[in-house]
Amino acid sequence: MPPVNFADKPIVWILGGPGSGKGTQCEKIIAKYGFTHLSTGDLLRAEVKSGSDRAKNLTTIMEQGQLVPNNVVLDLLKEAIEARAAGANGFLIDGYPREKSQGIEFEKAISPVTVIIYFEASSETLTQRLLGRALSSGRADDNEETIKLRLKTFLDNNQQVLDQYPDKLCRINAEQSVDAIFSEVEKILDPITTSASAVAAN
Repeated sequence: MPPVNFADKPIVWILGGPGSGKGTQCEKIIAKYGFTHLSTGDLLRAEVKSGSDRAKNLTTIMEQGQLVPNNVVLDLLKEAIEARAAGANGFLIDGYPREKSQGIEFEKAISPVTVIIYFEASSETLTQRLLGRALSSGRADDNEETIKLRLKTFLDNNQQVLDQYPDKLCRINAEQSVDAIFSEVEKILDPITTSASAVAAN
């Protein structure tokens, strides 16, 4: 699959560990910039509900607790981006890529990433936030050992992604207030959206 031309549509990867607050920041980005938000989890769930042939295979894979093959996830992302490209100001790709190979394949199949925003917080902070969330929601699976394992898996894989893109990576301290974090997001996205508008106008 050749990459699609999205010169006037910034593609932003949003990365951050569970509990980093990236969901809240995505909502604020959408509200200000009108970006289209794509989460691979949402795309997979929607595909399963569609009842397509691909959905039947996905259901089997997910019921067996296996990872969905990356080519399937990429196909879903590409289809979603192409379907929404005409009306989009840009794309927020939430929680993807999870590992280095996924990032490389995304750029080959879809489009180069414009910028990567990584919401960075210490393991201790993320653990405490997730434990607090588990207490309020009553999720039994969110015990401290499970949380620490999730965080370790994320951090190990995520570091490879960050190392792959030093020139496009913007780290934001996610231990600040929501508004302070978004102020840093604006400093990253304002210049990008201005230049994208200029490309679209020409």
